Amino acid sequence: MQKIKNLACLLVLSLLLFSCGEYQKVLNKGTVEDQYKMAVKLYESKKYGKALRLFEKITPAYRGKPQMERVQFMVAQSNFNEKNYSLSGYYFDRFVSNYPTSSKKEEAAFLSAYSYKLASPVFSKDPTDTNKALDAFQSFISTYPTSDKIDEANKHYKELRYLLQKKYFEIAKTYYTTADYDVRNYKAAIQAFDNLLSDYLGSEFKEEALYYRFKAAHDYVLKSTDRRKIERIKDANEAYEKLERNYPESKFLKETVVMLYTLKKEKARVEGLIEKQKAKEELLEKEKENSKEK
Repeated sequence: MQKIKNLACLLVLSLLLFSCGEYQKVLNKGTVEDQYKMAVKLYESKKYGKALRLFEKITPAYRGKPQMERVQFMVAQSNFNEKNYSLSGYYFDRFVSNYPTSSKKEEAAFLSAYSYKLASPVFSKDPTDTNKALDAFQSFISTYPTSDKIDEANKHYKELRYLLQKKYFEIAKTYYTTADYDVRNYKAAIQAFDNLLSDYLGSEFKEEALYYRFKAAHDYVLKSTDRRKIERIKDANEAYEKLERNYPESKFLKETVVMLYTLKKEKARVEGLIEKQKAKEELLEKEKENSKEK
């Protein structure tokens, strides 16, 4: 039995060595036709990494030929199976553009979008692939509304949209929470919340974003000089009204009562200072006129 096992191991090893030797021979010295045949064979055997090396070599020779449609799809699929998702998204997208009448166009369109989704990182990182995936899924949903993949495409689209909203909400919130160290971040937070609310009208974060938008405006007033306060109090009050109008039973409304009272007191104080300053200026003006008359 041990001899049989040893012989079997030797046979497997010999086949592997022969296979590797044959692969290297075809890769380095084989004809384009031999390379194409071996690439397809390796692809069908699920040896996608090796297949890709051969596909790269034969692509220039097959460009513009009928076989190129199959080659390009296999290149995209091989990259997908090797988890090179950004590349597979790119190649599937190119396939859709290059072969608009292909029977695999719908499949490629879906896989392009799905590849970009798989390539997209956690929500806090660069959203480039996430945006590509959103655009690709939106295009797929519009182009293939009766596809058997439509429910899955809609699900992926909603997940991606949520991730982007979460990213922009957390960015805006970070501006707010760091504003104690840099007062300019209040203004950045207000702008970031406004951008989120205008870009994602039905956002899952809308209520919380409106609350923090008001809170940032309120705190910004308290950090401002008196001459800036009236204008900024008006902006804060408008932010509150928007929260109340959209969410009349919001869980945040109780917390806003104290902030509104603070704004009201601050407005009265600043307006009182303005009135005193006006009265002082008017008095000085009268004294000047009186001195001229004398």
